Amino acid sequence: MASEIGEKLLQELSKVESVNSLEAAQKYGIDHQKIVGAIKSLQSLGEVVNAELQSRRILQLTGEGEEIAHNGSYEFIVFQAIPEEGIPQAKLLQMSPKAKIGFSKAMSSGWIVVDKSGAQGPVVKRKHGSGPTVDVTSDVLKRIKTGEWQPEDGVKAELKKRKLLIEGDQKYYIISKGPEFTMSVSKPETDLTPEMIATGSWKQKTFKPYNFEALGMPRIQGHLHPLMKVRRDFRQIFLEMGFSEMKTNNYVESSFWNFDAVFQPQQHPARDAQDTFFIADPETATVFPEDYVERTKRVHSIGDFGSIGYGYDWKFEEAKKNVLRTHTTAVSARLLYRLAQEQKESGYFKPCKYFSIDRVFRNETLDATHLAEFYQIEGVVADYGMTLGVLMGIMTEFFGKLGMKELRFKPTSNPYTEPSMEVFSYHEGLEKWVEIGNSGLFRPEMLRPMGIPEGVGILGWGLSLERPTMILYGYNNIRDLVGPRIDLHMVQKNPICRLDKNAPRAHQTAPSTANSVSSIRDRQETLLTTLNAMNERLNLLFERTKLRITLLNPTPLLNSLNQILFSIPFETDPGADVSCPSARSGEHLLKGETTVARLLWRSYEAQAGSSSIWRYEKDTPIQIQTEVDFVLDNYPASMEAVVSKLGSKDQNGRGIFGERILTALDLMASIVLREKRPVWSSWVQEHVKPL
Repeated sequence: MASEIGEKLLQELSKVESVNSLEAAQKYGIDHQKIVGAIKSLQSLGEVVNAELQSRRILQLTGEGEEIAHNGSYEFIVFQAIPEEGIPQAKLLQMSPKAKIGFSKAMSSGWIVVDKSGAQGPVVKRKHGSGPTVDVTSDVLKRIKTGEWQPEDGVKAELKKRKLLIEGDQKYYIISKGPEFTMSVSKPETDLTPEMIATGSWKQKTFKPYNFEALGMPRIQGHLHPLMKVRRDFRQIFLEMGFSEMKTNNYVESSFWNFDAVFQPQQHPARDAQDTFFIADPETATVFPEDYVERTKRVHSIGDFGSIGYGYDWKFEEAKKNVLRTHTTAVSARLLYRLAQEQKESGYFKPCKYFSIDRVFRNETLDATHLAEFYQIEGVVADYGMTLGVLMGIMTEFFGKLGMKELRFKPTSNPYTEPSMEVFSYHEGLEKWVEIGNSGLFRPEMLRPMGIPEGVGILGWGLSLERPTMILYGYNNIRDLVGPRIDLHMVQKNPICRLDKNAPRAHQTAPSTANSVSSIRDRQETLLTTLNAMNERLNLLFERTKLRITLLNPTPLLNSLNQILFSIPFETDPGADVSCPSARSGEHLLKGETTVARLLWRSYEAQAGSSSIWRYEKDTPIQIQTEVDFVLDNYPASMEAVVSKLGSKDQNGRGIFGERILTALDLMASIVLREKRPVWSSWVQEHVKPL
C-alpha cells in the first residue's frame, strides 16, 4: 500500500514543482497519515525527494461539536419540540439529557418564554416573532468541519466558549524533486549477505547508507530501587548529624545477642517459632564472653543493679540457638559491649553516636504494611545526661530533613527500653497515622551487665525503611514496593529525587514586578528591625558592670580565682556552704581549673576596654588560640615552660606573647611569678587593675 501511494506521489511530482501532503490526501481520498508514511518511505531511498515539514493553525470540532453538527444544536431541538399551545416546563426538560442546556440557551437567545400563571405549573411557549427557522449553530459547525468557511472572531470565540471548537496546529509536508529524482525506484539493500559475496551480485546492488546519527538501542543497565534511594538519603542525613556507621554483616545471630543481651526473657512470645526464623544448620553458636553471660544470667534470673529481674530459670542452651536476627539491636548490643570493654581499659567512657541500616527477618503474615524481610534503621547515642526529650529532638530533626514534618510520639512498652515510645507519621494515601519506628532509653538491666558505667544514658531506636519510603513515594501497599509484585518499569522510571507537591512549580504564574519589589522592601525592613534589636541586646551585654560569682568554699583558693577576682567587679554569696566543684586536674578536658580560667578570662575580656587584652573569640590570631588551648588542655604539666619563659631575664615583665599583651596563659602563670619576681607583680598591678 505504501509503495502504491509513493508511486502516485512521484507521478504527481513529475508534473508539478511541489506537492502538498494535505492536498494529496484530499485528492486521492487517502488518510493523511498514510500519505506521511509514504513520504518517509521515499526519504529512506536517498535523495529522491526533498520533504519540508510545515504547520498551520486549524479549527477542529470537539466530540460535542461533532454531535451537534450531526444531530443539531440543543437549543434548536428544544425550540422545535415546543408546540404552538406550549408545553409544561417539567415535561420539556425530561425530553433529553441535554434539554436543560438547550432550554437555557434558547431562553438567553430570546426564542422562548415561560408562563407561570397556569394552575398546573410553568408552561414554555414560543415567543411571537422570534425563533430560528434553520439550525445556525449546526450549520456553522458543518461548514467549519469541511473547511468551506472560516468563522469570524466573535463566532469563533462563542463556539470555543461552549467547548464545541478547539484551535490547534496541523503538520504537513511539502515535497519537491531531489537531486536523484527518478520515477522508478527500488528499495536499497540493508544487509550484505554471504550469498551476495559468493555470487558477486553485491556489485549490482544499491545499499542503504549507514546513519551514524541514529539513536541506538538503549543499554540494559542497573537502576536504583526507590528503597535504595531513601536508604542513601537516610545514611547521608545520619552522617551529616555526626553519626558513625556500625558494621551489620551478620544476618545470623545467636539468641543470646539477639534476645538475652537486650533483656528480653526467654519466655517472650517474640522468641517463638511463629515470630522468629530459627537456623537448622548450624543450630547453635559456640563463642560467648563467659563473664558477661554470667552477669546476664543473674540479672534475668534473680535481678541485679537495683532490678528484681524476671525470676525464672535462665537456660544457656536456649541462648545458644541461632536465629535470623529479628532486629539490628543485636548489632547495637555487640557495639555497646565493646565500648564498655574499652572504657575499662582507658578508665573513662567516650560519648558516641552510631547508626546502621540493614535487613532484619521476622516470621510475620504479609499484608499492606508488613513484610517477612525488611530494612531497619538502628541508632544509638551514648553520653551522660541523656533524656527522652533529646531522643525526640533527634528524630524530629532527622525526619524533618526527609520532609516528614507530621510526627507523633506514643508511649509504649519494650523489654529493653524504659521509658519507651512509638513514632508515627501521617500517610496521605492510607489517610491514617502509620507506625514507622520504636525507641526509648536502654534499661540498666541491659547496660550494667555489659560494664557501661553508671550515669551514662544510651538512647536507642529502630525505624522502618519501607514505611517512610511508602509515604515519600505515595505507595499504599508495601508489596507494590518490595516483592514479586513489583513493577520493574517503576524501578527504571522512578524519579531521581522527590519534589514536594505543595511547592511552587515553574509553570505557575510569576508575581508581578511591583509585588516583588514590595516584598523585597518588606523583608529589608524586617531584617533592619531584627538587626537593631540584636544591636540593643549586644549593647546591654557589654554595658554590664558586675559579674555574679558564688564562691563555693574552695580550699585552697584556685590560682585563676586568686589572680583575676580583684580585677573583675563581682558579688559573692557568703551563705553558700558546699564543697569545691572544681579540682586542679580531672579526667576530662572540660573539668578542672582550666575551665574556670577560661570562663573568668572571657568575663574579663567582655568588660576590659584596654587594648592590651586579646579577646579570645574575636581578636586573637588563630595560631595563638591554638597554643593557648594546647597549654590549658594539658595543664598543669604544660605550665612549666610558660612559667620559665615569663620568669626569664630577657622577658623583662612582658606577657608570654609580647609586651603589654595579656592572655589566659599569663593568668594561670601569674600566681607563681607573683611570689618569685617582684617586677612581674608590679607589672600586673599596673596593667590588670580593677575596672
